[in-house]
Amino acid sequence: MRFADLGDRRVAVLGFGAEGRAACRAFRRHRPTQALHLFCNSAESEEARALNDAQLTIDTTAATAAALSAFDVVIKSPGVSPYQPPVSDALAAGVSFTSGSALWFAEHPDANTIAVTGTKGKSTTTALIAHLLRAGGHRTALAGNIGLPLLDLPEDDAVAAHVIELSSFQTHDFAASPRVSLITNLIEEHLDWHGSGARYVADKLRILGDRSRTIAVLNAEDATLAGLETTGDVRWFGTTTGWHLDASHVCRGPERVLAISELPLPGRHNALNLCGALAALDAAGFDARALAHHAANFKPLPHRLQTLGTRDGLTCINDSIATTPQAARAALDHVAGRRVAILLGGHERGLDWTAFARDVAQHPPHALVTMGANGHRIADMLVTHGLADRVHRCTTLEAAVTAARASLGDRGVLLLSPGAPSFGAFRDYAERGRRFAELCGFDPAAIATIEGLGIA
Repeated sequence: MRFADLGDRRVAVLGFGAEGRAACRAFRRHRPTQALHLFCNSAESEEARALNDAQLTIDTTAATAAALSAFDVVIKSPGVSPYQPPVSDALAAGVSFTSGSALWFAEHPDANTIAVTGTKGKSTTTALIAHLLRAGGHRTALAGNIGLPLLDLPEDDAVAAHVIELSSFQTHDFAASPRVSLITNLIEEHLDWHGSGARYVADKLRILGDRSRTIAVLNAEDATLAGLETTGDVRWFGTTTGWHLDASHVCRGPERVLAISELPLPGRHNALNLCGALAALDAAGFDARALAHHAANFKPLPHRLQTLGTRDGLTCINDSIATTPQAARAALDHVAGRRVAILLGGHERGLDWTAFARDVAQHPPHALVTMGANGHRIADMLVTHGLADRVHRCTTLEAAVTAARASLGDRGVLLLSPGAPSFGAFRDYAERGRRFAELCGFDPAAIATIEGLGIA
């Protein structure tokens, strides 16, 4: 569906976050005189009025199924689940839903697109691809879930590649076929939005598009991906026939290309993300071997195993992006052998913490401090695995930092790797990370910038 297809149709935008704002602006550029209806909350309505759009109706009442059914097409914000009312009911009533990402891809069917998704590592991998291309002299767009809505990208015919991060919310609405689609890994997440693990995986896999047109780049080390029945052109990384890791190097087949020690990214998982980025570049027609050494100059993204510094003897690490138990477990591996207090918990999504508790019980950190809506459930699981003497139950991030400090004294690592989303207490993981930095005595504004969004 393109903007031209919306002519003479009743159109609404559902939600006025970053994607909703971009949709309103793009709709007006393409349809300058057509009426548009916006469903938003009261707090967002003032910013919506600042658009000064005489053809925009701003509606702060609840977007019920009946209200949505008054429209032919609704441009939905990614955070609104189609599996739950009111959208599920409106779909059943025949309302057509699309999204900003789907509209952008429909408007740019011939763009050289490298689309990236995955449960973990998708932002870093997306940024790595853009960094390597730009370092090699290629004009590149970096956008999507990483922080810039696709509909906010300016038109630029000189762009050699569009590198786009897509969340599972965005891939659900996907109807495009990127030139290259990369999936970093698949671990159950966002079950409250998708409704089941099977739906989550199915929605992620939509990024692969038409397999006769899209080259799939997949992680052979991921059990779910490795178990897929694949068709079309598939490029695997994490296997010795392609880009992979040995004990000390990033390798392409038998050739050692780059020492892992040269990378500014912490952890083996990030070196594997680089393998995925390089495999995607090869698939897109670029010389990844020639670009690989530029990874040494990559600036890591904030909130991802980000060492903030040391205060009062404690090294503070911000891993607020960790929203699954598996991610929190990987963070503990990163600081293995050190005296650590880890902060766990946040929004309750019903994920199973059994494996985390079982694994951590083998080599437990100095302290496990729980917080948030699912904090007590995590603490109970840890206690059942014999960790009662190391568990500290808190409610808020503020209380958790205080408890962790008291436990560590003046020596050790204070690690925020919650293994859960931030919703409820914070707007997003970035706000949570900034608050953690502030509580630890660091400038939150100095740690939060993702560089390079847009076209360069």
